[in-house]
Amino acid sequence: MRMNTVQHFHPNHRTHGGAPAQVVSPEQQLRRLVMASLLWEDSFYVDGKTSTDLVAEAIKRVDPQRVGDIAIEAREQQHLRHMPLYLVAHLAAAQPGGTWLKHVIARVVKRADELAELVALYCQVTGQSPKAIGKLPAQLKKGLALAFPKFDAYQLAKYDRAGAITLTDVARLVHPAHTDAIGGLVKGTLSAPDTWEVALSGGADKKEAFTRLLQEGKLGYLALLRNLRNMTEANVDRLLVQDAILARKGAGNVLPFRFVAAARACPSLEPALDQALVNSIAEAAKLPGRTIILVDVSGSMDDKLSGKSDLTRMDAAAALASVLPCEDLRVFTFSDRVVEVPARRGMAGVDAVIRSQPHGCTYLAQAVQAVNQHADYDRLVVITDEQGSDGALPPAKGKFGGYLVNVAAYENGVAHGKTWTQVSGWSEGIIKFIAACER
Repeated sequence: MRMNTVQHFHPNHRTHGGAPAQVVSPEQQLRRLVMASLLWEDSFYVDGKTSTDLVAEAIKRVDPQRVGDIAIEAREQQHLRHMPLYLVAHLAAAQPGGTWLKHVIARVVKRADELAELVALYCQVTGQSPKAIGKLPAQLKKGLALAFPKFDAYQLAKYDRAGAITLTDVARLVHPAHTDAIGGLVKGTLSAPDTWEVALSGGADKKEAFTRLLQEGKLGYLALLRNLRNMTEANVDRLLVQDAILARKGAGNVLPFRFVAAARACPSLEPALDQALVNSIAEAAKLPGRTIILVDVSGSMDDKLSGKSDLTRMDAAAALASVLPCEDLRVFTFSDRVVEVPARRGMAGVDAVIRSQPHGCTYLAQAVQAVNQHADYDRLVVITDEQGSDGALPPAKGKFGGYLVNVAAYENGVAHGKTWTQVSGWSEGIIKFIAACER
């Protein structure tokens, strides 16, 4: 993830805002296109197809094993799902030599439905019809076969859904080592999974179904956050719901902005969600010394994360800023001007950032210059889509310099010098990255 290397600027490379852009290596460009991207989703400046096509072209210019490393990082550290599968599908289509790819696939596939999703993406990449596929490349077959036994009967039954390619289809294509669960999948004898979807589609009372699943610990954390409004409307016991939120069982792969979405959908449970969000980094070591976080609240950051989401990249940036653990912290936002906001944790910090000023232009260079002139710091953390309109970044000062945290998936980012370290993504893994750099 480290990009703190001496690089050059090229006059023909520009951000969408018109500022000079950094000329980076193919691997660095692939990282910035991948780590904060949802596959096929439009962004403020670029449509989803163009963005995905840029990823496909960048893959061709990067060593295949490095592409595999990026796929693992995107899945395990940034908690992305479809983009890592897309990278692996391209690798399978290119059929690089060696046996390493099967191990990459086994690590990237972390949910049972991703077994079929990966085959579907491979068909999309190669132009094959999913229904007509007769065989798969050897390393793809072996990787899927390695991944299959990770899933028990419940998980396989939960995701054995109707589709162009089913889990049963994949099992028959790759012939994984036999387990009772895989045998039941192929024979069609798996019991219906005990999920909220199955319970409600079967006519169960909504209150009773959610109550039982919560009491038995069978509701995943992301499903819990996404169903808070349903549970509230069904009058599920609030203390039971709050206890599940605070328990954070299975919350390790839930991105910080998911808590913001849940709080907006169900405001009455925001106090519990706020505590759970803050607790997500409660045990993390605080970054020593003086930290300034500078958050981009320009108009392009109002871009929706996906077509089905009400959340924006600004929400993701604000949520990330609200959980960064620091000994001494000041928080600023920038757009047309620079505004200091209270360094609050959790939801209060998110609201302070978003409401700090109108969402206008991306005067990033001016913002860094203003902070340099009026504040002292050991590290400056800028969270932005990097589409500046006012020139290259001034040098960051302080003991550790600056961290440019990119939360968008554009081809070019703003030009900067060797005092800056660049990282892309919107997970709390950024915290570990900064700590590791400084060690």
